[in-house]
Amino acid sequence: MARKSPLDDPETAAHAWARYRQVMRLLLVVTIAVVAVALGVLYAFNGAISVHFYIAVALGIAFTMLLTGGLMGLLFLSNGTGHDEAVDNRLPNADELFGDKTDDK
Repeated sequence: MARKSPLDDPETAAHAWARYRQVMRLLLVVTIAVVAVALGVLYAFNGAISVHFYIAVALGIAFTMLLTGGLMGLLFLSNGTGHDEAVDNRLPNADELFGDKTDDK
């Protein structure tokens, strides 16, 4: 039987999710700054290019940073709260699945 996850406790879960939201707010501020700097550097070196280029660059950088940061934050939230240890992951090993493949010929 699987152990109880620490995130099942409402107080622990509230603290963990509050910290996650705090990290995501910081990531949003950093993302906005990086996008602004990147667009400024592109404008400084290339001048006025199509507005679609700048929109695509801004969306690409922002989407990549927020998605990777959000997923990494969830990884740290899961590991940091002990949720990973509560998972019952008793998979059979290869010998149990496929039998003994070593032949002594």
